[in-house]
Amino acid sequence: MTEQRCGLVAVVGAPNAGKSTLVNALVGQKVAIVSPKAQTTRAKLLGVAIEGEAQILLVDTPGIFEPKRRLDRAMVAAAWEGAEGADILALVVDGKGGIGPKIHAIAESIAHRPEPKHLILNKVDIADKARLLTHAEKLNEVVKFDETWFISAQTGDGLPQLKTRLASLMPEGPWHYPEDQVSDATERALAAEVTREQLYLQLHAELPYASAVETEAYKEREDGSVEIHQQILVERPTQRAIVLGKNGVRIKEIGARSRAQLSELLGQKVHLYLHVKVKPGWDEDRSVYKDIGLDWVD
Repeated sequence: MTEQRCGLVAVVGAPNAGKSTLVNALVGQKVAIVSPKAQTTRAKLLGVAIEGEAQILLVDTPGIFEPKRRLDRAMVAAAWEGAEGADILALVVDGKGGIGPKIHAIAESIAHRPEPKHLILNKVDIADKARLLTHAEKLNEVVKFDETWFISAQTGDGLPQLKTRLASLMPEGPWHYPEDQVSDATERALAAEVTREQLYLQLHAELPYASAVETEAYKEREDGSVEIHQQILVERPTQRAIVLGKNGVRIKEIGARSRAQLSELLGQKVHLYLHVKVKPGWDEDRSVYKDIGLDWVD
């Protein structure tokens, strides 16, 4: 009988490197929200991938960047907290972009950490091959990476090999989660994240980072469906108007797409009710941080 394996892989990197896309691909289904906007991931989230007898616990962390606000500081703190005690520290780098000061700073900050380190150069499907090799050489000069990978989380290039290798490196031990569990996120938290993803996807630059989503009520109905009430927090009345759209068209579309995705993820009919509230300075409210899964930082 083959021994079970279970271990933790911390997925870190700069914003928009494709960390959440990679975690989703390795898990085999969506557990983390994804959008073209940098810093989409706010709190750390655990995705559970299975390969043979190995359970790989993937910590999807917020992108590491120079924090300016309390929310920024909380996100960066969550990223480093997610890396604590990992069996493997995986630095994901956008292979299409350059290796600038931000990437160098992250590499230098992990160089002397004790965890085994893997460099994952992502987006090879759209990156220049010669440039990828240059990136790998430069980063391996900064950090003694145990292994370097060239993958595309979007197309799946290189993922089977990466997943097999990660599974082989997990320490022997019992699985931490049931076989059918793919994330540590609660259904309430998942519902809030799905709606926040739609805000990002549909509003693009119109509503940068001035919004948050709170799930106020989540209850099962007798007919097997679920009723969800959510509050979208914005800082100014003008932002509320943007979310609502002319004659409420935008909020209806956000609700429709969120509802469809949640029905698919939860496997049951969803009744979703959205309310937009103007709350100046919501990112200085301790209760909001708790709701979105971040620790309060001074």
